[in-house]
Amino acid sequence: MCHSSHKNAQAIPVRPHHGMCLAFFIGKGYSEGFSAHMEKMLKEFQKNLPVRLVVHTDEICSACPNNEKNVCNSTEKVEAYDRKVLEICGISEGTELDFLEFVGIIQEKIINPGLRDRICGDCQWNEICSSHQSRWEVFFR
Repeated sequence: MCHSSHKNAQAIPVRPHHGMCLAFFIGKGYSEGFSAHMEKMLKEFQKNLPVRLVVHTDEICSACPNNEKNVCNSTEKVEAYDRKVLEICGISEGTELDFLEFVGIIQEKIINPGLRDRICGDCQWNEICSSHQSRWEVFFR
């Protein structure tokens, strides 16, 4: 894909569907600790850090109450979200790329054409995503 602009930086594992969660995050989440961690990760990722796309628990999951010993208690559901994101975006699991490239692809291939609801419309946070603009839209029109 592209060469990382952070030559020595270790790629941070990120679930593909989290590119969409981060697009619509407004400070609400599973718990106060989760929301605070999500806010912190969003700030970090926006420095355009390198990420590695994974279909298992990632850095965002680390503060989630659904994470039980590094396994999500909604594994089937969120793995399906991840696989749909990878498929629609034409990216493989394990791909490493800069964060802004990753969310640019999400914005272009999923959010702009209105496909987000088909991927994760059954998520408990869907109402937030349906009623807010993607934060990536200003970068990638």
